[in-house]
Amino acid sequence: MDKSCPLAAVSATDGLPLARAARVVIADDETMFRATLRRLLDLPSSAVAAMFGVEVGGGFLVVGEAGSGQETVEIVRSTQPDLMLLDLCMPRRSGLDALRELCQYDQPTHTIVLSGALDTQQLIAAIQLGVRGVVRKDTATEFLFEAMTSVVAGKSWLDQGLASDLLDAVRTLGEPCGGTRTQPFGLTRREREVVSLVAEGCNNKEIALRFAVAEETVKHHLTRIFDKVGAANRVQLALVATRHGLVQ
Repeated sequence: MDKSCPLAAVSATDGLPLARAARVVIADDETMFRATLRRLLDLPSSAVAAMFGVEVGGGFLVVGEAGSGQETVEIVRSTQPDLMLLDLCMPRRSGLDALRELCQYDQPTHTIVLSGALDTQQLIAAIQLGVRGVVRKDTATEFLFEAMTSVVAGKSWLDQGLASDLLDAVRTLGEPCGGTRTQPFGLTRREREVVSLVAEGCNNKEIALRFAVAEETVKHHLTRIFDKVGAANRVQLALVATRHGLVQ
């Protein structure tokens, strides 16, 4: 099993206070898969910590389930959850179509895509619509809990097993004509180096150690990079950077 790694966001101000349970909607057309997820998320925080070694704060509370894209829109609008676990391939409107509609509202739900069969184009489209996490359905349970905890805290999560495929797909989409690469966005040399490490999946601490600087310095770099590139989170930054030839 490939280890997944959290991609810490520059700011967690939009995160959920961990003192209370995060309200979750599960959107997947497989009834047994939804039931399995519900049983896992119904576990108390102490049990999750003991069984999987993950601290989940106030834990999770499933407030709705959907088996189609249409049901997803209706349930999310009626329950207004903190987090949605979304399968992109569902009947009666795909999960991607449901996500497009939900993104039109003022307070879009933080979303983690649960990926079975890999469709890089769909995943890229979902990330561009603001998805905060991508987790494979066959990943270890502790990684799912880590991803959910990260996303409700205002961070992002990308399954490491999908990272190289996603970046390769974006690189193909963004291959410049004539083989000439430019450096858009006005990034400095150090900022491009930081972007490259973000694309590799490094967190702030790892980047700070690589450059022998304080984590606060890395945060300042990332704040400027996010402003220049126009990315909302580190997953989007990695995709934009790869598409525009910023990854070394």
